[in-house]
Amino acid sequence: MDDIQEAARQSNGEPPTTPLEIGVEAYISKDYLRAERDKLWNKVWQQVGRVEEIPKVGDFLTYEIMEDSFIIARSSPDTISAYHNVCSHRGRRLVDTPEGKREAKGKCRTFVCGFHGWTYDLEGRNTWAAEREDWPTGLTEEKTHLRNVQVDTWGGWIWINMDPDCEPLRDYLEPAASLLDPFQLENMRYRWRKWLVFDCNWKIALEAFMETYHVPYTHPEFRAYGTFLGWSRAQGKHSNIGYDAPKGMEDNQAKLRVADGPDARISTIDLQNFTWENANTNTTRTLVDAAQRLIDELPEGTPANEVLAHWLTSARRDDAERGVIWPTVDNETVSKSGTAWQIFPNFQIGHALNNMLCYSARPYGDDPDKCYFEAAVFELFPEGEEPETEWEFTPEDDPGWRTVLPQDFSNMAAVQKGVKSQGFSGAKPNPYRERSIVNLHHNLARYMGTGAPEDLA
Repeated sequence: MDDIQEAARQSNGEPPTTPLEIGVEAYISKDYLRAERDKLWNKVWQQVGRVEEIPKVGDFLTYEIMEDSFIIARSSPDTISAYHNVCSHRGRRLVDTPEGKREAKGKCRTFVCGFHGWTYDLEGRNTWAAEREDWPTGLTEEKTHLRNVQVDTWGGWIWINMDPDCEPLRDYLEPAASLLDPFQLENMRYRWRKWLVFDCNWKIALEAFMETYHVPYTHPEFRAYGTFLGWSRAQGKHSNIGYDAPKGMEDNQAKLRVADGPDARISTIDLQNFTWENANTNTTRTLVDAAQRLIDELPEGTPANEVLAHWLTSARRDDAERGVIWPTVDNETVSKSGTAWQIFPNFQIGHALNNMLCYSARPYGDDPDKCYFEAAVFELFPEGEEPETEWEFTPEDDPGWRTVLPQDFSNMAAVQKGVKSQGFSGAKPNPYRERSIVNLHHNLARYMGTGAPEDLA
């Protein structure tokens, strides 16, 4: 480690933790995966969609996790209801997911079972059953009502929990919620969103993005723009990551950061162009255009911290002129919040002032070697100018992923194969840069009752 990296690490006050090892059961065991349904997914808050996707009464979407499917519907102007997507009569799903789609979406006033026509309103009440008089007893509202699940919103997302005794969503999300609230994530809208079925366990998919330790080696082209290594912090159920920043450049821990190089103006232009063209994440057209002007607006030799301040101020002004207002977030919150949060168990929020990159993963049926993987980019748009998007099924070799994310994909599939090897004793995460992965397995073990990380010694 060079002196700059060591100084940055010390300035962040994050000493390494005890070296630990993580076993392979959670990645490859069918029994473990089956147990996840009852011990994990039935107990945790899960992000299932965005509030703006169901703006009007009757709008609905569906969500699936293992064998369970849910309907999430706007049941009144101010109420979202959520319930199991299964008719109380014979168990047929009320809403089928179209072939090749990530979810079902639509608008209705009632849900009608395609088997015998039993009908339910937007709050899940059974309003009609054919020949109801044939049941002299038993068809009570309790017996025929769709089974409700807990539902709440935060950050512009809709969250559900199958546990009727679960803790409130806000409590569950802390401290992430308080540190992310100033970024006003609820105001962002999809720029694009893609999903696929991937050949790895859902945990391996998420872990590929939960640390910066891999960046110089998986994405070597970024070395031309600086050192993209950083810290990782356990935050209760959750964790967050951020960039190491040299003393005096604490602002450069955020997602929007200036590039290294002899001329910070030119290197920042190059980094923005590369990111826009090869990843289409973590930046916006406004930020790219503002970077292009740096060489004209600032003299050669301008210090990096001044380049960063000028670039962000210029882009903020450009966006404001077109009706896009960035939140104002103090430097201390920017530093503490880092660049991305891992919301337990399966959602990552990579936040910035005017855009964010989010990942999620969940089991694919009962196969521990596969998962649903989703990636979405959000940004701030002028009101009424948000693009219309849908979840787009995008195979891993599709050119729509550009060039950066496929580098991560190659690791995900290879790791799933590797953890099955008799020559692999278990993962040994970096005690400083990968503690988010250790924290994930500490929390999994609390729910699952097995698989806790053990001392490497």
